[in-house]
Amino acid sequence: MNILRISTAGSVDDGKSTLIGRLLYDTKSLSKDKIENIENLSKQRGLEDIDLSLITDGLTAEREQGITIDVAHIYFNTPNRKYIVADTPGHVEYTRNMITGASNASVFLILIDARNGIIEQTKRHLFIASLMEIQNIVFVINKMDLVDYEESVYLKIRGEITKLQEKFNLEDRNLTFIPVSAKVGDNVVKRSAATKWFDGPTLLDYLETVDEAKDTTGFRFNVQYVIRPQSDEFHDFRGYAGKVKSGTVKVGDTVKVLSSGQSSKVKAINRYKDKLTHAKQGDSITLELEDDIDISRGDILIPGSEVLEGVKALNSKLCWLGKDDLVPQKRYLLQYGSATVPVKIAAVKSQLDFDTLSFEPNPEAVKVNSINNIDIKSASPLYLDKYKDNPENGYFILVDEVSNATVAVGFNQ
Repeated sequence: MNILRISTAGSVDDGKSTLIGRLLYDTKSLSKDKIENIENLSKQRGLEDIDLSLITDGLTAEREQGITIDVAHIYFNTPNRKYIVADTPGHVEYTRNMITGASNASVFLILIDARNGIIEQTKRHLFIASLMEIQNIVFVINKMDLVDYEESVYLKIRGEITKLQEKFNLEDRNLTFIPVSAKVGDNVVKRSAATKWFDGPTLLDYLETVDEAKDTTGFRFNVQYVIRPQSDEFHDFRGYAGKVKSGTVKVGDTVKVLSSGQSSKVKAINRYKDKLTHAKQGDSITLELEDDIDISRGDILIPGSEVLEGVKALNSKLCWLGKDDLVPQKRYLLQYGSATVPVKIAAVKSQLDFDTLSFEPNPEAVKVNSINNIDIKSASPLYLDKYKDNPENGYFILVDEVSNATVAVGFNQ
């Protein structure tokens, strides 16, 4: 059974947590004890009906404030699919959480309050969807019950979003629009009789049938560990353990080590005790090669016929995650795959203004949640794809080498 990863986004009180709660409740994914607990909590808050947002707002602080302040991952399944939903906070100051939640998503749900229409936060979410190269974007126009299910409200919002496609480079994305009432349950799991003018799918129908992002990128394999048992049973065994980041590999393929340019053919593919004929993106495997060539932890294997040049200077978009500001010319550790390379921030060229959604040159400081265009210099070659071409090998993180804290995530341009 395949897994569909979903990320949600929306302004505060647009109903993200209620929507996810409705999905879980109407698909009967909650235990009887869980339902009873939520019913009791709802009564304690003086509510007549069950508050479905409590299903995902698991932290006490969140319940007291009535908002979501962190990324909550929710798991449920239907007979057709398994789902992982990242419920992210709506505040602009939690941009880093939104990027974290969207990092592995195949579907991005953007909630819009039907009463308010397109607001600045909606445009920020569109920018993040564009930045993260998410192909399937669903605009869930929520709280239709509060606008009397007027088709004109739905059409107006849809038209405004269509006009924004070019601005955010979304012409090649799959955009879907669904009018719902998460509180009542209209068009979430069950079709609503109040929106007879809408002939599209319910949200669940869409999720059940949407195609996952197809891996059309080249083979990338990060070596995490070199296995040399040196035992009587495996006297000459040499294997390279890691994860297939993208693409596929099969026995007999010629692969190349990026750091040295040496090539060899794949002799065997092992997964625990199983011998495989091929492996695909996401598989954790051990490769055996026909030749003993120099391979170490952090090396990347690619197809023998492909060229990926190492570079010592990167131009990247960087989301700053650290609580302390970026320090220009300070040395950080850049990590991608299993590789760790010391780097310096050569220049911060511009920073995203969240009000105008344009990049302004020469920012005064790089603070938490800011998105920046930066130049990075490295003493050693970096073997990164363009993020647009291969997201799995096109991003990196920066680590403070003193505190060992992850301070940024970057996307190679």
